[in-house]
Amino acid sequence: MVSCRLGRRADARRRRFTLPAASGKVTPMSKLSLDRILQSQGFGTRKYCRSLIEDGDVVIDGVTQTNYRTTVETEGLVLHVFEEEWVYRAHLYLALNKPANFECSRKPSHHPGVLTLLPEQFTWREVQPVGRLDHDTTGMLLMSDDGPFIHAQSSPKRHVPKIYQATTQEPVTDELVALLLAGVQLHDEPAPLAALVCVKRGEHQLEIVLEQGKYHQVKRMLAAAGNHCSALHRSAIGSLTLESLGIAEGEWCYLTPEQIALLA
Repeated sequence: MVSCRLGRRADARRRRFTLPAASGKVTPMSKLSLDRILQSQGFGTRKYCRSLIEDGDVVIDGVTQTNYRTTVETEGLVLHVFEEEWVYRAHLYLALNKPANFECSRKPSHHPGVLTLLPEQFTWREVQPVGRLDHDTTGMLLMSDDGPFIHAQSSPKRHVPKIYQATTQEPVTDELVALLLAGVQLHDEPAPLAALVCVKRGEHQLEIVLEQGKYHQVKRMLAAAGNHCSALHRSAIGSLTLESLGIAEGEWCYLTPEQIALLA
């Protein structure tokens, strides 16, 4: 897991400002002034970022920075803010191993939001879930602050296999597997929906691969087939698996370009 917990000093400083409701999107550039860099990375308002620099809380290459007007090359930039290391990233691409009872919403209503599992700086950067998992569904959830990436990954025209492990209330039968592979009719769909792959993994366990990504699709398909989904876990998107990421439940990690390519 990537550790982004700030120390007590950072927490004390953070209490001096409130995260704004929204911010501008990050525009990749070769060089930026130091205050703009901090703001783009989610450390707060421009005024607050300037105060961090002037107070000596920002270090680059072992040198304490005190002039917020200093321009810095962003490529490969590593900052230390409150003695915590931060790598400059024009955009964030994350994978979260979502626990149960967290909502995929910036304004959750009944359970904590998944954003509470991430560093506070990411909220300022307007990181949001790519798609949705129900509050009681666990597993892989992509998150980003890159609008085009979110749109492309969430598009209904994009058919990428997603692997789910479903626990059923009633025993899994050969007939159930055959029905899910053949397709079941949902009341608001023009045509039957079928699993790309459906394999019995235990008396009450199914592994299902879907491409469509419809609302509550696994649960509704099981209900239409005469069973009930009592637990659901997403273990992979495309060729990217939670196992390969090595993140435990509730943990998150940055995605590399190579890992992002596996989502295709």
